[in-house]
Amino acid sequence: MTDPTTTEPRTDTGLSGLEIRGLRVAFDGFTAVDGVDLDVGPGDLRFLIGPNGAGKTTLVDAVTGLVKAEGSVRFGGEDILGRSVHRIARSGIGRTFQTATVFEELTVLQNLDIAAGAGRGTLTMLRRRKGVPESVARALETVGLTDLAGSLAGTLAHGRKQWLEIGMLLVQDVRLLLLDEPVAGMSHDERQATGELLRRISRERTVVVIEHDMDFMRSFARSVSVLHAGKVLSEGTVTEVQADPKVQEVYLGHAATEGTTTGVPRPTAAQEA
Repeated sequence: MTDPTTTEPRTDTGLSGLEIRGLRVAFDGFTAVDGVDLDVGPGDLRFLIGPNGAGKTTLVDAVTGLVKAEGSVRFGGEDILGRSVHRIARSGIGRTFQTATVFEELTVLQNLDIAAGAGRGTLTMLRRRKGVPESVARALETVGLTDLAGSLAGTLAHGRKQWLEIGMLLVQDVRLLLLDEPVAGMSHDERQATGELLRRISRERTVVVIEHDMDFMRSFARSVSVLHAGKVLSEGTVTEVQADPKVQEVYLGHAATEGTTTGVPRPTAAQEA
């Protein structure tokens, strides 16, 4: 397997990075995100890791407009913080949640067609058509669901539902994908296939992944940001982050001993809760 830390992010014209400055989110006096500065380069495959309660999902909620925040979030040259959820989505940012959200009573093809069909009426989108739109066909191929286009989404295995949801973002021409634990509950083979899918997607888009699966992170992350108590604790390649004593202390629960080379272990059960 290619070492992901040796694969440089793409910097092609047309790709956009994410620039976060001084991001702060507070709930009833509790500061969930505490002055975070974060840069995700164009075409990066960035993993956000950290113990439960570190602020990872809240950070993504702030970027996508689901929670109020202070600071600055720039994407595509514009500050999007404070915009509505729909305006942020139209700027080219899409996200998934820990549980896939698909129309289970519709086919895979219909799900993708609806996602791609902004501006078309519902009856038009559901009508059987002679051909498949190019964007939908391309998404089907990318996420590996071409042979299942006519299957009901509700009959898909867990992993394939996640791939379908990613495909629904692709047909909307999302340029920044924010994925919340995309491999949770997947088998080993599904995790591997999902990692390869994210690599393919990041050739043309910027991808940020919230993840607890450290083996998955080691295999596929190009860069890593570690959050702890609402702040960025460490950043760098997988190798750099694993070697950081501060990161080892957070995950081990005590100061790392000198000469530790095992890197970041799996979180404890409490951290994964």
